[in-house]
Amino acid sequence: MSLFQLPSGGQSVGSLAFQERRNSARQKADEAGLPSFEEEIWRYTPIADLDVSKYQLGAPGGSMVDFGLTAGLDEEAAAVIHIVDGQVVSISVHDEAVTVLTDGTEFENLIGSVMQTGADVFSDYNFAFCNAPIVIHIASNAAIADPVLIRQHTTTDGLAWFPRVLVHVGENSEATVVEHQTSPNIDALVCPVTELKVNQAGRLRYLTVQEHGPRIWQIATQMAEIDRDAHLAVSQIALGGEYARARIETKMIGQGSSGNISAVYFGRANAQHDFRTFQRHNAPHTNSNLLFKGVVDDRSRAIYTGLIRIEPDAAGVNAYQTNRTLKLSDEAWAESVPNLEIENNDVRCSHASAVGPIDQDQRFYLESRGVPAETAEALIVRGFFGDVLDQLPVAAVSDAVNARIGELLALDGQGQQT
Repeated sequence: MSLFQLPSGGQSVGSLAFQERRNSARQKADEAGLPSFEEEIWRYTPIADLDVSKYQLGAPGGSMVDFGLTAGLDEEAAAVIHIVDGQVVSISVHDEAVTVLTDGTEFENLIGSVMQTGADVFSDYNFAFCNAPIVIHIASNAAIADPVLIRQHTTTDGLAWFPRVLVHVGENSEATVVEHQTSPNIDALVCPVTELKVNQAGRLRYLTVQEHGPRIWQIATQMAEIDRDAHLAVSQIALGGEYARARIETKMIGQGSSGNISAVYFGRANAQHDFRTFQRHNAPHTNSNLLFKGVVDDRSRAIYTGLIRIEPDAAGVNAYQTNRTLKLSDEAWAESVPNLEIENNDVRCSHASAVGPIDQDQRFYLESRGVPAETAEALIVRGFFGDVLDQLPVAAVSDAVNARIGELLALDGQGQQT
């Protein structure tokens, strides 16, 4: 029995063959059912608390009312796409090297080509139920100076919906894409899937900004394939949600390919941030570097588990993984579990993790020079995030996130200004 029921009339996105693929994904998801926290990939999570019966599938649409951390990017964007509650509201393209597809043979061939069905129940339901999937294609030999901006906004209480985006970067092309996920203070379930396909010698910078309201459940999946001599830099900013999960899988499938993965997360009140990362090296002479930094305050929780997997034929690999979490409250909790699976001896790999309070030597240094305790803590935390924020592909977003972190540090545990 399906966990989700289509509204009357169902949905009819795509050709008959495409619909058959979607129905097959739904059948696999129905057979799998909801996962259990006893499974390693769902360890430490509150998945047993998810009651899907209180959410209804739908695509009511709506309008964008608050641009949040991406305010002001529209004027300089190569393309702007607004998707609200399962409906494409607007698509504006300002660079001829950018093509946005919502249907057609090429669209259907690309959707699901990176994220295969059968790997995860929520990504399978996404393929089955996504109402407004989009493909962004960057032409070969193009250098897109301005970012492509995608805004995914949730406004309807009790809604369950499944955003889907695929970005395809042609050979020897360069582009930046910003995906912004937002919602007000509503109770809803959002399960986005993002597929990234970078062809030979392509270069893609992909930034996800998540600033959901405090009652949203988000279960997100990002899957990437990087071809020969191509480079992908993916960054995550996670500032909201009741439970916000992101599975980030980066596959180096072509010789000489590389991937950088970074994240900034900040938990307050009872928020739970959950990251599961996979750096998969399938080809020789590939590189990956992961750096995640987060803060948990009040009664918030953070979970990080990461895997570097190096296949037998992947010689000459360099792969690194680092996760560091600061605890600002005794009631906050964080878990960090890095892992390595290495099937080739000609590699250089390392992993590191740390969870703990602010360094007391740093605090003492500032306070001994007359800096008040609260200000000292804020300076240390903002400095802690500095190296990740400095690497974000859009300076305006980096500045906005830095300012937002400053605002969060000025709030007490009840969300009131101190």
